[in-house]
Amino acid sequence: MATPIILVTGSTSGIGRATAATLLSRGAEVILHGRDEGRGREAQKDLAKQHGGTKPDLVIADLSDQLRIRQTAADISSRYTRLDVLLNNAGTYEKKHRLTPEGAEMTFAVNYLAPFLLTGLLLPLLRKSAPSRIVTVASTAHEDVDRIDWDDLPAITRYDPWQAYALSKFADITFTYRLARELEGTGVTANCLHPGVTDTKLLRGAFPGIPGISAEEGAKTSVYLALSPEAGGVSGGYFMEMKAARSSALTHDRAVQDRLWKMAVKLTGR
Repeated sequence: MATPIILVTGSTSGIGRATAATLLSRGAEVILHGRDEGRGREAQKDLAKQHGGTKPDLVIADLSDQLRIRQTAADISSRYTRLDVLLNNAGTYEKKHRLTPEGAEMTFAVNYLAPFLLTGLLLPLLRKSAPSRIVTVASTAHEDVDRIDWDDLPAITRYDPWQAYALSKFADITFTYRLARELEGTGVTANCLHPGVTDTKLLRGAFPGIPGISAEEGAKTSVYLALSPEAGGVSGGYFMEMKAARSSALTHDRAVQDRLWKMAVKLTGR
């Protein structure tokens, strides 16, 4: 069996780094991604030391910048003949309201629009590499979305940090379900997951004092969906603790899925 090539976004710290470390220990070829080159090089060097001296590859991109996402996808597509797993792990929690140049609120842009765009740009490579997998890190935070204020999207001017985060993770789940339908019969699967409340920089910054599991524990379901043979036969699933789970009823509303999808198409030019 060929060594799997796996891109893990947001892999210079937290769950992403722990995910990358575990994947490397299982023999995968990992492409790291980070926003800051210095931290990226440091993670690259440390992971190489821990895993036999071979440096994982590294790409740098601010995921709020759609031009950089496009450049990164083009770079990966030109340098790799295949991509076995795209693991959309990167995420943000913004305490203050900020907009991207496209007029989208920052949390919504980084947590939803960025994986939507990156996945779309890398789909030709993933299709060529089939069987291949798309794994997106969501959250049980989505359960706090019981209605969507469509008139306030994508700027989210009536801003509440937690609600913006919850909505972005809700959108990741609807994206996964809609994408899985689009990919039926192609050999490319799409699944998403809740990693557990994990002790990361994001949790400490957003909710100081709230305890969380270790990053290594938080990485387990991502690794399971990326590598396990049984997960390779599943598409359109939502997972917790390496088991299929049920997301909120509203995430299964196809009209909601379609509307969020069409909004992302418009905002990313996909």
